[in-house]
Amino acid sequence: MKIYTKSGDRGQTSLFGGQKVAKDNLRIETYGSVDELNSLIGVIVAELNQGNSPQGRIISKLTRNQEELFVLGSDLATPLDVKVKVPRISKYYISRLEKEIDAWQKNLPELKKFILPGGSKIGAKLHLARTIARRAERSIVRLASKEKINERDIIYINRLSDWFFVVARYVNKLEKVKEIEWKGRG
Repeated sequence: MKIYTKSGDRGQTSLFGGQKVAKDNLRIETYGSVDELNSLIGVIVAELNQGNSPQGRIISKLTRNQEELFVLGSDLATPLDVKVKVPRISKYYISRLEKEIDAWQKNLPELKKFILPGGSKIGAKLHLARTIARRAERSIVRLASKEKINERDIIYINRLSDWFFVVARYVNKLEKVKEIEWKGRG
């Protein structure tokens, strides 16, 4: 398979189903943010694979999230009225994230104040993943205000950003890196 097709050389691309749109189309921007998040997860997984850190067991969940982000990307790249069959985000993805959040949360100290994003290298990158997920969420919400999309897409990305927040805290706890509370001075 050739990597370059030259079909996008004039600033156009095709959605699943064949519709041509400009590369700065909101739908393209939206699944581009999802792709950026997926790439950052790849960086995190690569770093986790290099060491014998206690958070290594999280790799399979991160890789699963990468698979699901491909589902989200194809869902966003395919208008609902197109007759092309693609995988779509389902309620199952959302409920599984919620169960994992609840399980990790039980092992974390209760938050009484905001915390600064950071901690260990992996914890800090997981916080960065959370912020990219939030940006993707804002794009998905903008898209949903203009076009009909799978209503679960917004819920999934919202829950995924929460998941990253809790996993960042969990990894920092495993690595014995203390969270820094926001002092709220202005």
